[in-house]
Order: sequence, then structure tokens, then C-alpha cells
Amino acid sequence: MITPAFAFHMFLHVAVPVLVAAIFYRKHFSSSALNMLGGIVIDIDHLFATPILDPGRCSVGFHLLHSYWLIPVYVALAIYPRSRLAGLGLVIHIILDASACNWQALSANW
Repeated sequence: MITPAFAFHMFLHVAVPVLVAAIFYRKHFSSSALNMLGGIVIDIDHLFATPILDPGRCSVGFHLLHSYWLIPVYVALAIYPRSRLAGLGLVIHIILDASACNWQALSANW
């Protein structure tokens, strides 16, 4: 079941990269936004989990492309100019997922 919090989380996966493109890459907004939105592609690893979508499961550290060892790779991609936008999209994605994990943990303790 998709909860309002999960729907908001999914909205942020689109809104944050678009907002970053609008603020920092205004001149090339469309291409920048699309490149950063490509960070959503790492969610393909959800297809290998059962259930595919579990609003109560923390993606970071669970799914292959959300592994802790890949986070420095995503940061490196964000630093290197030729892959910066794709890297930013991936880093934004991981930050949003980690934030969702923290929110779940805080909510469970209430």
C-alpha cells in the first residue's frame, strides 16, 4: 500500500533534481534536469526484491545499486565535470532515500 509519506518521497525524487536544475543550471535547465532525473534509474534494483515496493523498507544498504560502497562512486561522478549532472542525480537520490530511512526510524520510535 502506498502511503502519503511514500508518495511524497517519490514526488521529491522528481522535484529536488528539477529544483536544483532550475537554481544552478538555469541556462541549460531542460538537459540538466533530465540528466539529474536519470538518477531514478538506480531504482531498477527494486525489481529484484520481494515485494518490489515496500514503503517500510530502507533502500540504502538493502538494494544492490543503493549499496554503501557505491555511494563514494556516485560522489566521484558528481565531482568529475563530464558526469557531474548524472552524479548529482544519483547523490540526490541516495540522500533522499537515506532521509526516508531516518524518517522511518524516527517514526517507529514514537
